[in-house]
Amino acid sequence: MSPVRRTVPLGRVVATPGALQAFAVAAENYFLYLARHANRDWGDVCPEDARANDQALREGTRLLSAYTLQGGTRVWIITEADRSSTCILLPEEY
Repeated sequence: MSPVRRTVPLGRVVATPGALQAFAVAAENYFLYLARHANRDWGDVCPEDARANDQALREGTRLLSAYTLQGGTRVWIITEADRSSTCILLPEEY
């Protein structure tokens, strides 16, 4: 029997104005990306960062996903170590 794979708790979800604008311009729904992040689809991260996220799940540290919207804009989704909050932002807003 395979283990049950739980979703990542997101806590309070916030987004920067730049990220919200990027989603509006791309005519995309950020909820789809939040769902991917919560379901451990880390998006466009390198293999080392994906492994770091998998380790962060075990150790309770911060998670980072990266996604590319239609039109090429890159967004990050970061969940804090204590899982109290998740932020959607543009990399340059970090």
